[in-house]
Parts: sequence; C-alpha cells; structure tokens
Amino acid sequence: MTRSLCPAWLVAGTDTEIGKTLAACALLYLLRERHARVVGAKPVSAGAGSGGVHEDVARLRAASTLAVPPELDNPYALEHPISPHAAARRAGTRIDLRRIAESVQSLREQADAVVVEGVGGLLVPLSAQEDGGDLARLLRLPVILVVGLRLGCLNHALLTQEAIAARGLPLAGWIANRIDPAMLAPEDNIELLRARLRAPCLGVIDHMPRPDPALAARQLLWSP
Repeated sequence: MTRSLCPAWLVAGTDTEIGKTLAACALLYLLRERHARVVGAKPVSAGAGSGGVHEDVARLRAASTLAVPPELDNPYALEHPISPHAAARRAGTRIDLRRIAESVQSLREQADAVVVEGVGGLLVPLSAQEDGGDLARLLRLPVILVVGLRLGCLNHALLTQEAIAARGLPLAGWIANRIDPAMLAPEDNIELLRARLRAPCLGVIDHMPRPDPALAARQLLWSP
C-alpha cells in the first residue's frame, strides 16, 4: 500500500549564491522539532567535481534525519560549476524533470517532511527548453523564497514573485538573508519587501561568515 505524501516545500532563490542552502537547512532544523523523519533534497547540483558530492548536498544531508540513496536527494550531480543545462550537456546527459518529480514523490512517501532546494535563481535553464520554473510547476509545491540582501535584490525579489505567480504556485513565505554586510540601508529594503511581497516574512538571517543552520533556524518564525 502506497504511503500518503508528506508535506514538502520548494526553496527558491532570487539568484545564485544568496543562501538557499543555509535557509533550507534552517527549515530542516525547525521541522526536526516536530517530525522524526525529515529530509532535504537538491535535485540538481552543478559543481560537485568529478565523482564528488556537492557542498550544498552534503549540508542538506547533515541537516536531515533520514538518509536516502543519492538518486533520490540528488539525482543530477553535475561536475562543472556552470548553468545546469550547460553542465548537463558537458556530462552527456539531459535533465529529465519527470525523473526529478518521481524522486521527490518517493521522498514524500518515505519521510514526514521534505525540503527541496532549487538550483540558482528560479528561472535558471535546466535544458534547452525547460527551466527551474517548469520544474516548480511540475512539483506543485509551496514556494519559500530566499532573498539575498544586496544591491539589486528588490528587483530580483519582485520579478521572482511574479514568475512564481505566473506558474500558479503558492508563495508560502520569504526569508531575507544578509549576505552583504556592507549593504547600505538593508532595513529599508526589508521594509519595502514586507510591503510588496504577497507572503509573510519568515525571518531575517544575520550575516554569517560561516553558515550555521542551527543558529539561522533560531532567527526564523515558521510554524509549518
């Protein structure tokens, strides 16, 4: 008998290198307080090196309480740190969105809660025809948007919100991450985002020279 699907969320970002993995791991830490079996997944990673494990994937596994085969939590581990569609082409493969959807469904059948981390910004190309937005639409998960606080983040956040809405997906909330400690007027940016993003702010993560998901979890206000 097939087990019913557990709750799951998709962590999307306004760009690359804005702290999606830190936020995803922090969410896993919060879920661990309520559930015995939580697991994070990064279906597509680019930059793992030859035969290695991508650093983001390793962090998600460390924050999870359920160990799963790599074909479920990281079905596409691509060697080169470039756009996934180009990294896949260099590897002689093609990213199959349905394979990813099947892996996420399998995780949801085994776990009590699942956090799926996207790659790059929401619309990063995954093939010549498909992008991360197409994957999000196929997965049909509530989206948690990570906004990296730096110059340009307002435009990126508002555009990403519109891309999420255009695909008919719910924006469950957003997290601000202070990735640039020298950014001018960060509070003004957060205030505008609170007014313009059509979802609750789940917290503001302080700048961390070394990512600490347990500490980041204490800075979030999220009750899944």
